[in-house]
Formats: sequence, C-alpha cells, structure tokens
Amino acid sequence: MPDSLAAILARFPARRLLVIGDLMLDEFIWGTVSRISPEAPVPVVNVTGESYYPGGAANVARNVREFTPHTALMGLAGADPDGCRLLDLLRASGIDSAGVQQAEGVRTTVKTRIIARNQQVVRVDRERKAGLDEVQRARVMELVEQAIPRADAVVVADYGKGFFSQALADHIGAVSRRHGVLLAVDPHPHTSLVWPGATAVKPNRTEAFLAAGMGPSATSGDGSAPPHSDPVLLEVGDRLLRQWDCGLLLLTLGEQGMLLFEKDAPPYHAPARAKDVFDVSGAGDTAISVLALALAAGAAPRQAVDLANCASGIAVGKLGTATVSLAELEAAATAL
Repeated sequence: MPDSLAAILARFPARRLLVIGDLMLDEFIWGTVSRISPEAPVPVVNVTGESYYPGGAANVARNVREFTPHTALMGLAGADPDGCRLLDLLRASGIDSAGVQQAEGVRTTVKTRIIARNQQVVRVDRERKAGLDEVQRARVMELVEQAIPRADAVVVADYGKGFFSQALADHIGAVSRRHGVLLAVDPHPHTSLVWPGATAVKPNRTEAFLAAGMGPSATSGDGSAPPHSDPVLLEVGDRLLRQWDCGLLLLTLGEQGMLLFEKDAPPYHAPARAKDVFDVSGAGDTAISVLALALAAGAAPRQAVDLANCASGIAVGKLGTATVSLAELEAAATAL
C-alpha cells in the first residue's frame, strides 16, 4: 500500500464527522424456505431470527463510526417504539445522538427486509413522510450552527423523507463555508434541492440521470463503452457539475465502479472492486462515508474515490446493511 494511502487511513480515527439526514430503522427478518404457499405462488418463510440496525442517515453515521469515535448524528425520529429502538442502537454504537430530536406524532421510518437462503425475499416499508414543523426547524438550524464548527466534515444523507428543505440546505451550506468545513452530499433525485458550496456530491446512476433531466435508461451505443468514454455519462456528469456548482461530482455506477468529475480535470474512472456481491443494501452509505473521511484526512480527490470504491466493494460482499472496518479497508487498500 502506498505510504500516502497509509497516512490517510491513519488519520481517519482523529477526524470529526457530523452526519445530517433522514433517519430510519432497518429490520431484518431471517428465515428458511422449504415450500410454496398453497394460498398464493409465494414462498413460506419460517422465521429463525430478527436483527435491527440504524438505517438511512443513521446507517451513514454507523459506517463513519467504524473509522472514528468522533461521530455525531443530526435528524428527526419519532417518539414511538421504533424511534426509541433506533436511539438505543445509536447510543450502543457510540454515536453522539445529541442532535437527534424525537417528536410525538412522527412515525419513524422502518424498512423491513425478509431474508431466506441469503436472498432478500421482499422488503416492506412503513413510513409517513412529513416535513419539520416550525419548532423542529428552528431547533435544527440552531444545532447546525453549534455542531458544524466542531466538525472536520459534514455528510448530508437525503433520502427524500421530508427532513430537508431548501432553506435548511442553504443554511448548512452557508455555515459550512463560513467555518471552512468540508460538505459531502448524497442527494435524492426527487427533492430537487441545491447544495450551495458542496465539496462533493455523490449520486448513483439513476439519481444522476434524473437530476440531469434525462431518462435513467438513457445509454449510448450498446452500453459496452467504458464509463470514462461513454458520451452519455460524460454529458450527465458535465451537466451536473455545472448545475450543482460543486467541487467534485462522483457517480456511483454499480458493477461499473465509480466515475469522478472535477473542474479543470479529465474524468477519472475507478473500476468496481467487488469479488462477490451478496447485498447492495447500504453500499452508497459506505461510499459517502469513506469519501468524506478521506477528503477530511487530506486525500486527493482520486485517492478518496479509490478508497470509497474499495470500501463499497467490501460492503456488497456482506449480507445486510453491513459496515466496513478500518482493518478491512487497510487490507484491501494494499492492492490499490
């Protein structure tokens, strides 16, 4: 492993990161399948266990916490049993949840995945989207003012559940710029929010095409062109880099890896590094976490992308919304 990457990874534990976004609870129901239901052509799952993990922006914080103890989270959860379970999980993980508000009348979003034979049978979402009320919004604005100056980087995880508004996005951007704090954004295609002054924005392929006003199925030729020479992808990247006016734009492309755009530099393609793909749940959370940490630790953009790509390759080889440890990333980075 090059000394520069070793030095970057060695600085991860001292970085202070603040994650802001839509909070969820991930529920996994594990079981076995031995027959098809006589009532409908669906498998009958015999439940053998249940697991719960922080989800959404809380999963981003969980990923960050694998690399640094200085991890704080800001968001809104319900005062319901699912919200209480989520807060308990955050505290048990050592994540600073002082910025998480719990509110009566708010339903905590729960994503339930039923897994059998190491495959997801179905996902059930329980949610009720709602924006912040005036009191909650004022408190978030206040917490942003207090927390960002203490951070080396801010990660925004927008899942389109109603936490963010353009006013809040503008406020986060303004406070980050004022204090010289790195701002990395994982956007949602249906919120149409602009993140002024963002250091890096990381959409996946579908999000990028939608944000650029192009159909997500748009391709060039037979789709066999390498991403860094695919004219359609290049057009999407160039358009979003100008539209969002961000320092870095990173497109995550699944089995095609990642494609980085930055001003005054040619696109950079990092090929996918996954050896086995068991579950893509949460891989984007891993990518934005490591990207922000690497940039905050002094990595050059291409180095940060290589590390984020490497971490995502590890994450998809695990079942469930898995995290990646510093030791795992150090070992995998020796091949970079």
